Amino acid sequence: MSTSSPAAAGVPPESPITLSPRNPMRVVLLSVLFFEVVVFALAIPVMILVSDADPLPAALLGSGAAVLALLGAALLRKPVGYPIGWVTQLAGILLGFLTPAMFVVGGMFLALWITSFVLGKRLDARPVA
Repeated sequence: MSTSSPAAAGVPPESPITLSPRNPMRVVLLSVLFFEVVVFALAIPVMILVSDADPLPAALLGSGAAVLALLGAALLRKPVGYPIGWVTQLAGILLGFLTPAMFVVGGMFLALWITSFVLGKRLDARPVA
């Protein structure tokens, strides 16, 4: 008699905010975070030159969001990486207060993150063959 759930097989249940270690959607989430590093860094001159934001807050908040995305990507193999990834999505949207275009860009990254995460959770919920 075979078991179909990981918990029945003696594997501890996964957290609702993480994916299993072998889930292929982790690579997509990692890619989203790496693209955010680049976009957040490139948003700094846009905030200063186009949106006339003060240079110091623009540099600090933009680079802070980029470092947060890089930290989330580096720690995505551990459970703590996922909450950092979710906070990164929030940071991307909040950069919209310095330049309105980041509301749109941050929203697109959030949509990619949520879609990838939901699909990953669906893959985790499949019965083990």
